[in-house]
Amino acid sequence: MSGLQIVAFLSGLAGLGATLGATVSNEWRATSRASSVITATWVLQGLWNNCAGNAIGALHCRPHHTIFQLAGYIQACRGLMIAAVCLGFFGSVFALVGMKCTKIGGTDKNKARITCFAGVAFILSGLCSLSACSLYAQRITSEFFDPMFVAQKYELGAALFIGWAGSVLCILGGCMLCFSIADSCTKSNSQVSYIYKGAASHSHISSPRGQAKSVNQRPPPDYSSSSRIQHFDKNAYV
Repeated sequence: MSGLQIVAFLSGLAGLGATLGATVSNEWRATSRASSVITATWVLQGLWNNCAGNAIGALHCRPHHTIFQLAGYIQACRGLMIAAVCLGFFGSVFALVGMKCTKIGGTDKNKARITCFAGVAFILSGLCSLSACSLYAQRITSEFFDPMFVAQKYELGAALFIGWAGSVLCILGGCMLCFSIADSCTKSNSQVSYIYKGAASHSHISSPRGQAKSVNQRPPPDYSSSSRIQHFDKNAYV
């Protein structure tokens, strides 16, 4: 199971890197070329910056000036992505400590608990990233296909696909980490049942010996009364 834990750790670490890259990226959405009259320039928007580029390669970005005037879904996506990065970081640290191939973490039981916690952290990280990217993509698609929306329409950016890929890797890594401790739990349960069966068989075998010992220690019969009767019968015959 150590090989499975290594693969799960690498998967979660790659998912964390993809999540972090999607969080800081400015390509969450890009202007649609179909609805734009001037195709030589385009606009990119992310969670933190708005960028404008042109065909000659110039790109100018400026951060969002205020937080309170941002749309609610952008603030929700910010919080979810920050939570995903934090959970992925703690999941990576605890996975490194709880793996069987490392010498830290204490006993096997403690390492199994740490590994389970790391798996849960990776799964939660993937769910947060998946929720943020899906929420942002749903807003883009709803505006794009809304005939009453007359403002600039946008398409899905590359950061959304990176975030989805990172969330899938984190969820897979967390599931593999949780599955890797099933072997340890099975071995501990088998050891407990073996000890219980051994104790039961030992008591079953030792009980006849105790009975035999009690039979052997039975006091010898008293023949004094029968001998007295026999002696009385002889005297009466005489």
